[in-house]
Amino acid sequence: MDLPSLVVILQGALSPNPSERKAAEDSLNQFQYAPQHLVRLLQIIVEGNCDMAVRQVASISFKNFIAKNWAPHDPDEQSKILPADKEVVRQNILNFVSQVPPLLRAQLGECLKTIVHADYPEQWPTLLHWVKHNLQDQQVYGALFVHRVLSRKYEFKSDEERLPVSHIVDETFPHLLNIFNRLVQIPAPSIDIADLIKLICKIFWSSIYLEVPKQLFDANVFNAWMILFLNILERPVPAEGQPTDPELRKSWGWWKVKKWTVHILNRLYTRFGDVKLQNPENKAFAQVFQRNYAGKILECHLNLLNVIRVGGYLPDRVINLVLQYLTNSISKSNMYSQLQPRLDVVLFEIIFPLMCFSDNDQLLWDEDPHEYVRKGYDIIEDLYSPRTAAMDFVSELVRKRGKENLQKFLLFIVEVFKRYDEAAAEYKHYRQKDGALLAIGALCDKLKQTEPYKSELERMLVQHVFPEFSSPVGHLRAKAAWVAGQYAHITFSDPNNFRRALHSVVAGMRDPELPVRVDSVFALRSFVEACNDLGEIRPILPQLLDEFFKLMNEVENEDLVFTLETIVDKFGEEMAPYALGLCQNLAAAFWKCMNSAEADEDGDDPGALAAVGCLRAISTILESVSRLPELFVHIEPTLLPIMCRMLTTDGQEVFEEVLDIVSYMTFFSPTISLDMWSLWPLMMQALGDWAIDFFTNILVPLDNYISRSTAHFLTCKEPDYQQSLWDMISSVMRDENLEDGDIESAPKLIQVFFQNCKGQVDRWVEPYLTITMERLRRTTKPYLKCLLVEVVADALYYNASLTLSILQKLNVATEIFNLWFQMLQQTRRNGAKANFKREQDKKVCCLGLTSLLPLSADQLPGEALDRVFKSTLDLLVAYKEQVAEAAKEEAEAEAAEDDDDMGNLETDDEDDGDDSDGEMGVEDGDEAESNRLQRLAARARAFRSDEEFDDDDSDDDISDDEEMQSPIDDVDPFVFFVDTIQALQASDPLRFQNLTQALDFHYQALANGVAQHAEQRRVEIEREKLAKVAEAAAAAAAAAS
Repeated sequence: MDLPSLVVILQGALSPNPSERKAAEDSLNQFQYAPQHLVRLLQIIVEGNCDMAVRQVASISFKNFIAKNWAPHDPDEQSKILPADKEVVRQNILNFVSQVPPLLRAQLGECLKTIVHADYPEQWPTLLHWVKHNLQDQQVYGALFVHRVLSRKYEFKSDEERLPVSHIVDETFPHLLNIFNRLVQIPAPSIDIADLIKLICKIFWSSIYLEVPKQLFDANVFNAWMILFLNILERPVPAEGQPTDPELRKSWGWWKVKKWTVHILNRLYTRFGDVKLQNPENKAFAQVFQRNYAGKILECHLNLLNVIRVGGYLPDRVINLVLQYLTNSISKSNMYSQLQPRLDVVLFEIIFPLMCFSDNDQLLWDEDPHEYVRKGYDIIEDLYSPRTAAMDFVSELVRKRGKENLQKFLLFIVEVFKRYDEAAAEYKHYRQKDGALLAIGALCDKLKQTEPYKSELERMLVQHVFPEFSSPVGHLRAKAAWVAGQYAHITFSDPNNFRRALHSVVAGMRDPELPVRVDSVFALRSFVEACNDLGEIRPILPQLLDEFFKLMNEVENEDLVFTLETIVDKFGEEMAPYALGLCQNLAAAFWKCMNSAEADEDGDDPGALAAVGCLRAISTILESVSRLPELFVHIEPTLLPIMCRMLTTDGQEVFEEVLDIVSYMTFFSPTISLDMWSLWPLMMQALGDWAIDFFTNILVPLDNYISRSTAHFLTCKEPDYQQSLWDMISSVMRDENLEDGDIESAPKLIQVFFQNCKGQVDRWVEPYLTITMERLRRTTKPYLKCLLVEVVADALYYNASLTLSILQKLNVATEIFNLWFQMLQQTRRNGAKANFKREQDKKVCCLGLTSLLPLSADQLPGEALDRVFKSTLDLLVAYKEQVAEAAKEEAEAEAAEDDDDMGNLETDDEDDGDDSDGEMGVEDGDEAESNRLQRLAARARAFRSDEEFDDDDSDDDISDDEEMQSPIDDVDPFVFFVDTIQALQASDPLRFQNLTQALDFHYQALANGVAQHAEQRRVEIEREKLAKVAEAAAAAAAAAS
């Protein structure tokens, strides 16, 4: 296609007529792989006489095509761009990138980034020479622009991947330094100069981000750079040309230069200038930095902060970075000594005002309360916030230098409280009170641990915090709720004070101001965690939940959902009357959050996180009513659309959470409905296409389907679930691109299949044994080897005669049994067994081997029988010892827990340690999370890998989880073994006699011990059955009454 024709098509892509636009897009797609197409797009982009809108469309098309096709994701895939076209693009894009307008330059910059990352240095060795040459020529901006792209390629690279950086620095940094030096000396520099200096700063930043290049270890070279950075740091930003609009002002070129300079100096200081953090070869550099530069930078930073003290302007990001430098200086004696004379000014005239409610806060509160809430709970905003940096400074100061500063700072805060209390309403400094409350909340961990403040906290709350619940000023009501939440876990001497705070926080959920409502919900979580008497909350629970969902309709905030999770977890089965309504509201909130996240092109919408939170909360609810299976039938229609949609590629961001819900629904429902069975094909398709990383999570619901709805699984032919299971497992097991660790769930699923379908799936034994042996021959990881051998053991337990005949037919019987016995004998350096570490592993092997014993001499000759018999005895003894050890550890843990509980009761009031009240909220929150999946995750944990224990020195075994359910749970291996031997004795006395008489004394003793233990287990099993019957009768009687 010639150039004019391509221009016409690009103009069509701008048409307001959808059909014309579609036709143009189709034409572009049709010709995109044609030779010279990419080159012609580039010609249009740089053609100054062409319409700007057409050039822009061309640049976007050019960028998207290069991003997708320049470097194929699959190394074996042939590039769809001709080498000649690539060469033309590489030769021309460098010169054009500085000539086009900024709008187009951004697109070409992205293209350049893609090409550099793919081609430099191998396919583009001349790139660095071009940069070096043009740094000395008239195309300085273009050279710096390209250099920035090149340096970013290595910004996060380390070790060998970073080797080219040294060569790049060698070739270009002397020229960069000369350019930087000339630019700094220009009197009355224009904004274009700022753009050049900013590029140099960014290049320097990328080059030193992970390591300081060895060239900068030269003291003279490094000093030359530092003189220039300090010059930029010290000199005031030009007053002329600054935008008046706040958003434009902070992005103005000269402020960007200031920000990048502070950024670089902070990085050098925190990563390379700390002697304690450095490895020996870099220690000299750190010492020089501390001695010659750290103090100068601190002095410049203090002077910079003085600008805002006297009412001047600094961008928020600059303030944040400067305060980070000061915070890092607190722990270093020499730096703290330099800071100390000016500390009071910094603390009380700069830091504290930054903590106070500001004009910008009020403007946002009034004009966009939703944005105010979003910013307040956005951790990304915290990274750039001066207020967060101010709070961090105060926290670090009282933590590292508390003796001389904590009391002084608190006296200042008390004075703020006092002036506020004494002033008439019209003269009260509401914003200062807000800052003082923020300070008290920020210091909660320290104050809750430190006397005499710890004893005064309740009085402080009553006197200075609680009154603000009824303040006429909204931001003070919000701050009162937040501070109350920070201190909810303290021991209140007067329970009425806890009650008052709790009810005030609940009332705040109905406040007319949105931020107050959100902060109140956030605080409520702490009160629910700390509340020992749920009777305080129980009467208002319906109204509480109602307010929750009103708020969730207004705000997409995951912290709201966390509070709801805490309430559900705390009340447990008491949530049953609300479970359906909660799930319906959470499902509605989930769809709203997902729609919001999908509409957000930048990908930073809080709706995505809130959507995850909604699903987690649903799982918490399902867990809380797990003993009420009839509820699941009513809840299912609400959750089914979510499960159906989110088990496809649409749900990749929430896939794990959705699988949790599927696991609950298939495990706790009275039966698995046909609608729930419709999810099986979706999970199979996901596993085949993209979800192999989630195999462990998918395994749990698949197990539920097979074990809890076995008849449907076996009889349904449309779809054929047995066939789809085979198709998926055989595909995964035979995929040579999948690592051993990726496929561990496949043999576990085969075991589930054989254990649950005993006697009903004979036709599948041979196919599954075939792929098991195929994979076993190329498996290297010991854990996967164990799992694959256990598939054989389960097949033997399923039908020993059939399985052995198939193994012999496949000519692998000798091979597998030799490997199996060899693995049973392998030990680690400490003497412990190397394989089959879990109780469940040993049990499966015991059942499989025991199942061989009744076979006739034709299938199992006497020598093989002797070997199987002895190996089974050894396994049973090891299993018995492991069970006994686990029981002993459990008893000791329970005793220790009881001791801890008593100790906590006795010492709670006196405990001033670092881990006392300050950690309580975190622990309670984590407990809510851990309880959430306690029963169901047990099943997942029993499926997990024990590769972490493969180290030869490790004594630890994966602990079995008693809640992992399997049909073999009711089979006692000792009883099964003894019954099998007795059956052998009755059916073939001579074979039995030959077996037992050939045993040496050691194995005779083992056999007698196993027989005695089997009889003991029979008694225990009978006792357990009677206990269950009595328990069920008592429960029925209680229900009837």
